[in-house]
Amino acid sequence: MTERIARILDYLNQREYRKLRQEKPEGFVRATCVKEQVKVFKEIVDSEKPLLFLEDTLGFNRYTGCVMPQAEGNLTPNYARVIQKGFDAIVEEIKVSMQKTEDPEKLAYGQGMLGYIELCLNLVEKYQELAKQECPKLYEALLKVPHKGAETFYEACVFMKMCIYFLRLCGVTHLTLGRFDQYMYPFYQRDKAAGKSDEEILELIEEFFISINYDSDLYHGVQQGDNGQSMVLGGFDKDGSSMYNALSKLCMQASLELSVIDPKINLRVGKNTPDEVYEYATLLTKQGLGFPQYCNDDVVVPGLIKLGYAPEDAFDYTVAACWEYIVPNCGADYPNITTMDFPHLVYDVMKENLLDCDSFEELMALTEAAIGKECDRLTEEYNHTQVLPQAFLSIFMDGCIESLTDLWAGGTKYNNFGCHGAGIANGADALAAVKKIVFEDKAVTKEELLSALDADFEGYAKVRNLLKSCPKMGNNEDEVDDIAAKMMDAFQKGINHRDNQHGGIWRAGTGSAMEYLWKGEQCPATADGRGAGEPYSSSFSPSLDVKTDGLLSVIQSFTKYDMTHIINGGPLTIEIHDTVLRNEMGVKKTAQLVKQFILLGGHQLQLNAINRDRLLDAQDHPEKYPNLIVRVWGWSGYFNELDVAYQNHIIRRLEYLV
Repeated sequence: MTERIARILDYLNQREYRKLRQEKPEGFVRATCVKEQVKVFKEIVDSEKPLLFLEDTLGFNRYTGCVMPQAEGNLTPNYARVIQKGFDAIVEEIKVSMQKTEDPEKLAYGQGMLGYIELCLNLVEKYQELAKQECPKLYEALLKVPHKGAETFYEACVFMKMCIYFLRLCGVTHLTLGRFDQYMYPFYQRDKAAGKSDEEILELIEEFFISINYDSDLYHGVQQGDNGQSMVLGGFDKDGSSMYNALSKLCMQASLELSVIDPKINLRVGKNTPDEVYEYATLLTKQGLGFPQYCNDDVVVPGLIKLGYAPEDAFDYTVAACWEYIVPNCGADYPNITTMDFPHLVYDVMKENLLDCDSFEELMALTEAAIGKECDRLTEEYNHTQVLPQAFLSIFMDGCIESLTDLWAGGTKYNNFGCHGAGIANGADALAAVKKIVFEDKAVTKEELLSALDADFEGYAKVRNLLKSCPKMGNNEDEVDDIAAKMMDAFQKGINHRDNQHGGIWRAGTGSAMEYLWKGEQCPATADGRGAGEPYSSSFSPSLDVKTDGLLSVIQSFTKYDMTHIINGGPLTIEIHDTVLRNEMGVKKTAQLVKQFILLGGHQLQLNAINRDRLLDAQDHPEKYPNLIVRVWGWSGYFNELDVAYQNHIIRRLEYLV
């Protein structure tokens, strides 16, 4: 890290720059048609003024903090096409498409696209005026971009920061950065050919990374930090060749040196990934960043192809804001439209049917049937979901300009829906417990169990202890892992390939997002021993407070099912005590565990290096830990900016010693 970057990083971490923002204007309307949306966008752009921070050469920082009423995101635009061509060429493409149609709706849509670009260029002119006085380097870049395409890595970074700025002004706050190391690599190569050193390019990458953190507090979903700024590095092409390049390594180095929450790094790996890549990635985990999140190409690509994605698109996959697998550029997938609530479903099946079941097999069959019915209900409820048009975002999506059709209205190649699967471990643990203590050991009667659940175990401590002592996912016990597999199989068969009436299909996944709290709060006591209202496990992970035989047994439990069948995303999340990574041996052992997860067929993994004592102290003395980072679900955030419920969930997760 250069001295200049160190100064800029300190400026970011002090957060004093936020005082430069002005109050938000009031009363922006949630417009439903493109023409009115452009008018609202004009109001927002007019409220913005150029703002440069300490030694800032990229610009395009928020002045007011207001955005258009939120629209759907969770996709990856084709930044490369826009950055390489420039807005002037894009304008000409829109005009050509308008000349080919007489459809008034399409013409109005094209006019909306042009209106957005014009407003963006007007604000760029204001930045030119400021930069001419304060940052000649930026001024020179703005004489070319965004009108023309970028040629240098610096120009590409300026254009990229500009795209993020304007797209988020439109309210699309969960747009990812996608495969940054791939679409920015040509600019890296040009700079290298022109004599630039890796050190110079690293400094620019680090400035870019810092710059996207300035406004991260303005763009959040459920919690601050949940802002969608994820980045995917590495991977393999269709010939099996590694796409992890010199720029991939520089991005990893930048993230390691800066220790900031954005961008959240996702690393595509596979059976042929070298050990040194795993070991270098583990250094980021050691830093306490909660990333990289690992994605297994050997599972994800075949899984996406099974769902109907063209091989060339599947090999180019990226991730959405958290973990959902999507394809960039041509995919307007809505990967988190709803959630299957496994613990509540299992509870309902038991309440309605347990007394009449003569065997566990009968109860299991009823559970699988109920999962199928719930798939029917969810798809019917959400099939007709309408999304507001996004004419500016559509400029960045392949196919929309040519057809003058919004990305959410069929303008892109893919329009698929994804369904999360919350609390899989809790549901499987509950069924396994009933199988053992009710049907096999007959230690508890059906009536007694149901009464214990109704009472939230008040007065039934013995029953609860028996339930908690039963087999649990995470101990490599086939008895419970097979139950989880049957549940997931019923889920994927009930969801995958269903039409969504938007020209796409449905996909099943193992994620939970914030639902591990939200749905847990609404769920009564369950037969795994979980109390009423208590949280579920985070995504595809062991239930809270479950004692396991160690990390290897956890990995074995959660890699038994063929994950190519349930590929919407949702990681195994593991907390490692930070002392494990205190030396080189700990780093190597952790890296080998990650490698084993990949070789065993795991699809997605995230590691959180935490220290429970430090987190408890941070709750009591937040002023001591202003920049303490933790993995929350599919993203990392600052611990002190989280609601207490999320802090407590992270503290309750089991810390492993490798």
